Amino acid sequence: MKELILVTSPPACGKTFISKELAKHLKHVVYLDKDTLIVLSKQIFVVANQEYNRSSDFFEEHIRNYEYYAVVDLALEALDYEDIALINAPFTREIRDKKYMADLKARLAEKGAVLRVIWVETDPEVCHQRMIERGSDRDTWKLENWDEYISKVNFNIPEELNDDEGTLMIFKNSSQEEFDESMDRITKELLGE
Repeated sequence: MKELILVTSPPACGKTFISKELAKHLKHVVYLDKDTLIVLSKQIFVVANQEYNRSSDFFEEHIRNYEYYAVVDLALEALDYEDIALINAPFTREIRDKKYMADLKARLAEKGAVLRVIWVETDPEVCHQRMIERGSDRDTWKLENWDEYISKVNFNIPEELNDDEGTLMIFKNSSQEEFDESMDRITKELLGE
């Protein structure tokens, strides 16, 4: 059975490291990171003569959703050639939108594929520290406006996905011990062990 695996969470929860480690353990997998599209998004800000701010109204209206359309389309295309496509991206709104998820599952069913969502659960203060440490320009506004930013971020597990047996897996990642336990458990589950 082919699978689309979404590794999701708010920013700085550890999605990239977790996604890459999971991809190393899986067979016949295509790894896709939505952040790879940032180079194109930055150019849109330049061409539109807009300040680079991934939390702005401009980003929301003209860029955000198109990054998701592109990475999902790439994953669906990859499933024509491999057994697993793994996307590393927040999907923070999409996984709470029942219609979006139903439509995605229908598109996957046409390819004989199923959806697995790995929600990375991390303490917000751990995320704050990781964001500071990674020093990325995509986080500048968030860090400068932390209270405003964090008040809009939903760290709750997407309970909307609990309707489906086996769709949602929780990867706890606030400490090394949680990471080790979650990596072992989820890798075994994905490999059917």
